[in-house]
Amino acid sequence: MKRAEETVINDNYDSFDNFEKFFDLSADLLCIAGYDGYLKRVNPAVSKLLGYTDEELYAKPINSFVYEPDLKNTIETREEVYKNIPLFNFENRYLTKAGEIIWLSWTSMPVVSEKLVYAIAKNITHTKRVEKERNLLLANLTQINKELTVLSHKTSHDLKSPINNLLSVFNLIDVSTINDPETLELVNILKLTSENLKNTLNDSIDQLIENENINTQIEEINLQESLNEVLISINSLVLDSKAIINVDFSAFEIINFNKAYIKSIFLNLLSNSIKYSKINQVPYIRIESKKINGMNQLIFSDKGLGFDMNKVKDKIFGLYEKFHHNSDSNGIGLYLVYNHITSLGGRIAVESKVNEGAKFIITFKN
Repeated sequence: MKRAEETVINDNYDSFDNFEKFFDLSADLLCIAGYDGYLKRVNPAVSKLLGYTDEELYAKPINSFVYEPDLKNTIETREEVYKNIPLFNFENRYLTKAGEIIWLSWTSMPVVSEKLVYAIAKNITHTKRVEKERNLLLANLTQINKELTVLSHKTSHDLKSPINNLLSVFNLIDVSTINDPETLELVNILKLTSENLKNTLNDSIDQLIENENINTQIEEINLQESLNEVLISINSLVLDSKAIINVDFSAFEIINFNKAYIKSIFLNLLSNSIKYSKINQVPYIRIESKKINGMNQLIFSDKGLGFDMNKVKDKIFGLYEKFHHNSDSNGIGLYLVYNHITSLGGRIAVESKVNEGAKFIITFKN
């Protein structure tokens, strides 16, 4: 009997010892916090990342380590956790002891009977920096390309008018009345030069249009396949948020468009719907194709926070325009979506109400 008791004790000890090793060796940030707003236990990864000793972390309220712009949202979210609502994929920023801003993604599970919250956080600072740099670069390149294209077309247009006017003047000249051979030769040279200049300009315009078509190659795109590629790339975001994505491409599944553009459209609209979903509600997203009056449309709708259309009006697709207090908002995604669509002759419209979600209606050029 004594040996059996010793076996149970040893087994319990081994289990506890294994838990301690798991807790201490984990690369993720493991925390146990009280409902009083203080940390009760952290693993070494927490103090290593934030730069504080365990004693310093336990001595101050958790809020004192949160980056101030994210504090209000963090407090509101934590209050929901205290109501016995688990938290998934919540992102906020913390300040290290050295003053560095870091991004963390949290999963928190409350235990009401113990008045404790068990939480795991992942350091996503590098991912956020890469994403921000990529979006900024893409937005700037899009803006520069758009401005250069407009300038090229404007210059071509401005030059065509005076050249055509000049050629019209030559057509009005009655060369039969010119008796001086040198003058006649000069007129013919000027006319020939003007015609050559017009041909050169037309060739430049044709080349400009051809280059635009090369840069935005149009091909047959399978919407479902493109969507699947995007979903794979944001698999963890979708899983963590438990998003419900309803897809119906029965009206049409193949579209003539640019593949990189359609994937960017899916990526930005999906990410926004998850990012701006209602707190503690699973994001619901519906993507469907429709044929309206002979036009192919892609309808993207959600049940998230939505917009006050009376306030945002035409700003909704502006560069760096923000309409929510989400700390991760950078005002680039919808700008890119708008430019991808309109640059290929399409249109996009928005229907939305506050707390009733948003619907984006994309109409493709036939």
